[in-house]
Order: sequence, then C-alpha cells, then structure tokens
Amino acid sequence: MFTPKRAKYRKQFRGTLGGNASRGTSIVFGDFGIKATRPGWISSRQLEAGRRVLTRYTQKGGRVYIRIFPDKPVSDKPPEVRMGGGKGDVVEFVFPIRPGRIIYEISGITEEAARKAMNVVGSKMPIKTKFVRKE
Repeated sequence: MFTPKRAKYRKQFRGTLGGNASRGTSIVFGDFGIKATRPGWISSRQLEAGRRVLTRYTQKGGRVYIRIFPDKPVSDKPPEVRMGGGKGDVVEFVFPIRPGRIIYEISGITEEAARKAMNVVGSKMPIKTKFVRKE
C-alpha cells in the first residue's frame, strides 16, 4: 500500500476541502483517465484497490498511471477510550481530493475497455468520478 517513507510531522490537522483543484486537472501521461467531481479523502487502501482493477484490465498491453499519492496522516483513538490523553495514533494515510483532479490515467487499451475499467474503479472510490478522454 501507499505510505510515505518520511514525513516532516507525524500528525496533521484535518483541514478543509473548499474549491476546485488547480493542479492535475488534465490528462498528461495516458489516453484516458478518471476525474473527481466531488471533494473527499481517498485512502491508500482505496487507491490500491483501484490500481488492482486497472492492472487486471490492461493485462500486458496497457500502462497505468497513478496521479495522486496519499501523504496526509489520519489519526484515530482506539474504541472505548475515555476523553483526553492526547491525539490518537496514525491509522492510515489519505489524499484530500478536490473536484477536477485526475486520479488515474491509462493507455494502451481501447476506449470501451478503458470505460469499463474506469467504471469499476469509480465504484471503489468514496467520491463521484467521471471518465475523461485526452483532447
């Protein structure tokens, strides 16, 4: 799974998710992609699940590009623990995604196969997504 090798700070604030993405909004590497239409957090597990689907659909002919990396730590307190005692331990890493951001790109397969693959990947994401084609 995707976890950063090093981090400047172990824990982060939650932050807010306002506005649209300003970077990573166009397809650069592949021919087809999947774009976020709503804000949210994508965890490393969800990203890995989507990657597995795409590699299965591409077989040996295609190429998969992952355009995001989860580097925001999310902490959690264990169940049935009283209030206080500081912030909880880091349990996972997420990527805060804004509308318009490209998540995956794919090349080397037909458009109908790419559409099918991206449809399955979109169902594994916690946000709404849409299929996009390179202009």
